[in-house]
Amino acid sequence: MNTTLLDPTMNRRLAHLDAAVAGPLFMLSAALLFALLNICIKLLGTEFSPWDIAFYRSFGGIVLLQLIFGRRRNIFKGHNMPLLIIRGCVGAVAFLSMVMAIRLLPVSTAMVIFFTYPAFAAVFSFILLKEGINLSETLCLLLVLVGAGILFDFKLAGNITGQAIALLGGVFAGMAMTLIQKLRRDNGSVVIYLYFCTMCAIVTAPKYLMNPTFPDRAVEWVLICGIILSSLTAQLLMNHGFLYCRGWEGGVFMSSEVVFTAVVGITFLGDPASWRFWLGGLLILGSVTLLNRLRAGKKNGENDMPAVPAVLEAVEDSPGEGAKK
Repeated sequence: MNTTLLDPTMNRRLAHLDAAVAGPLFMLSAALLFALLNICIKLLGTEFSPWDIAFYRSFGGIVLLQLIFGRRRNIFKGHNMPLLIIRGCVGAVAFLSMVMAIRLLPVSTAMVIFFTYPAFAAVFSFILLKEGINLSETLCLLLVLVGAGILFDFKLAGNITGQAIALLGGVFAGMAMTLIQKLRRDNGSVVIYLYFCTMCAIVTAPKYLMNPTFPDRAVEWVLICGIILSSLTAQLLMNHGFLYCRGWEGGVFMSSEVVFTAVVGITFLGDPASWRFWLGGLLILGSVTLLNRLRAGKKNGENDMPAVPAVLEAVEDSPGEGAKK
């Protein structure tokens, strides 16, 4: 039961949640949890292949979604099934590419190349959703990319294969961002993530079953559970956030993941806090804040950015409920 539905006062407050507030709130929360996911993957070690990590993440996600949301209804029922399947496959390729690139390249190179995905999201939003981008928004996007480059000390080190895989991941992540925003109009967060987990499990199962790596220590079980739980919560928050922002804008907000990852590394892993961290982080968060202000100023001129009643979508997140415009 969604306890917020029992409090009319809280319902009224949530119903007037503005897109300029809700979008950044959901996206930045998701970025923080994705940073936790990155740390768990890093700590898990190289004995677990990208296929192992992706399979555990996706299969664990299916189990949890079924246990939490699927006891009284068919959570596979959604709108536009072909697009749900395509989005699942696209997301699976993006995640596998990111993990593979980190294994083949220095993490700075892999992450900087991968975090070009907001630019690809802008391109796909223009092609698939016919969304325009003005000069100010383009400047914000460029500042995010510059900030990410400064933060991770951009150096094209490593082999061409790793660089190509990282760029491929950025392309597919940008496409996934755009497809989620399109699907979110008629589907709940749960069904979108469920199809991602299902398609990712199908894609990775053959390679995983050929040479599976099983956790045999308590710390490995903890990290794998952390990967499953952080990715599930982050993905649902991100999917819900697309009720309030356009595809490429969601990609910009999610780029703050690089800052959160660096903060966790400094706090818990002893990574140095150089001038690159402070300057790059300032550029990223500053441009995100500016973008939010620009969007707030256009709220009366954008038909695709309404203040949606957030409370109308229950915890079960029924397809289309609270998402149709």
